[in-house]
Amino acid sequence: MDAGGAESDDAELSDYTLMALNYLERVSFFDFSWVSPSLPFVFCSSPNMANQAESSDSKGTKHDFSTAILERKKAPNRLIVDEAINDDNSVVALHPETMEKLQLFRGDTILIKGKKRKDTICIALVNDTCDEAKIRMNKVVRSNLRVRLGDVVSVHQCADVKYGKRVHILPVDDTIEGVNYWQSL
Repeated sequence: MDAGGAESDDAELSDYTLMALNYLERVSFFDFSWVSPSLPFVFCSSPNMANQAESSDSKGTKHDFSTAILERKKAPNRLIVDEAINDDNSVVALHPETMEKLQLFRGDTILIKGKKRKDTICIALVNDTCDEAKIRMNKVVRSNLRVRLGDVVSVHQCADVKYGKRVHILPVDDTIEGVNYWQSL
């Protein structure tokens, strides 16, 4: 404490605080040497964290976790949702390389799984302008899958799609506003 009763900036930390900081410095990627004695619970990453964020596997290859998001994903059937160019509700567009990896042909039916256990069947078409890690679908397909632009969906081949025998079309509530059933008879 100062003569004025205020705590000085270079006050000493307790032994327990120093032991905790030393332990955290050994087991994590953080450098706690800069921690202020008055704010011992405010932690930020150190500038040399990118140098320490590496790991090696049994083969001896090093992995840099700071650039891991830029690497290609391992599951080729998991694709990022993008906006469609055409306005067809039953068609999605894929890159030709992606179609080849998934062993799909133009016009194949595919099962797309979205969020909340929602899935739909669409027809796969080739689009050269589409990115390799993306799938283009319109707003109706996205709403059926409960996904937004940038979400990840999984694509599976669906060979056994049977032809429909019935179509049940119901009016939308706002299209029948003002129409009375008894007046139309």
